[in-house]
Amino acid sequence: MDSDLQRYLDDLVNTARDVLGADLFGAYAAGSVGLGAYQPGRSDVDVALLSAGPLTRTVKQTLVARLRHDTLPCPARGLELVVYDRAVAASGTPDPGFEVELNTGAAMPFRRTLDPADRPVTDGRFWYGLDRSILHQSGLPLLGPPAGEAFADLAPADLRRLLIEALSWWLALPTPPADQPAPGTEDAVLGACRSLVRHRDGVWLAKVAAGQRLIDADDRAEVIRQAVAARHGGPPPTGAQARAFQQRVRDEIAG
Repeated sequence: MDSDLQRYLDDLVNTARDVLGADLFGAYAAGSVGLGAYQPGRSDVDVALLSAGPLTRTVKQTLVARLRHDTLPCPARGLELVVYDRAVAASGTPDPGFEVELNTGAAMPFRRTLDPADRPVTDGRFWYGLDRSILHQSGLPLLGPPAGEAFADLAPADLRRLLIEALSWWLALPTPPADQPAPGTEDAVLGACRSLVRHRDGVWLAKVAAGQRLIDADDRAEVIRQAVAARHGGPPPTGAQARAFQQRVRDEIAG
């Protein structure tokens, strides 16, 4: 692991322990770190903390104050932190179910949510169940038991529904005008690749790895190749290409 990232994760866990004490049950690196695809300068740092039980509002506020970028600088684009009650993480629920959500970093819009009911529906409520499914498979323990024991996977019907919700949410975003390469479409295409691989093969892969698996299978490879190349400085797909690909993936998952 990148040495700056390792130091940051150590500091984050120690700070969380200072705040939560014995109520800190576990800490896990998720996202690109858990999937072995972290890219310094591009990737976020995704972390999930588990508490022994529900947290008071005061404890939630203290945790946010101690872990936000202004207090504990994140070496990446930003930190995406979610805190769960351990019972919720082990339940396999598709609901958000979090205690705290914190997005913070030099290149990331600040977000602090202390109750799932306060998160705007338009921002999507599917993220958390899908993230916990990824954690179940590939979470990197920083503290506590193996992630596969701490996080339950989703039931197949719930997984399918959340994948469809995620693709529908992406499709509802404004389409860039004109038939020109559009920044961000590479992530939309590769995110759809990851969903499709999970649906077909039952495994979560990093976005580029999922795209490469579909390229190797010669599955709509042109737009995927373009999305992968965009990760290395090439032009991204157009908005129309990305939307058409996402629509095809959603249709296949919806069956």
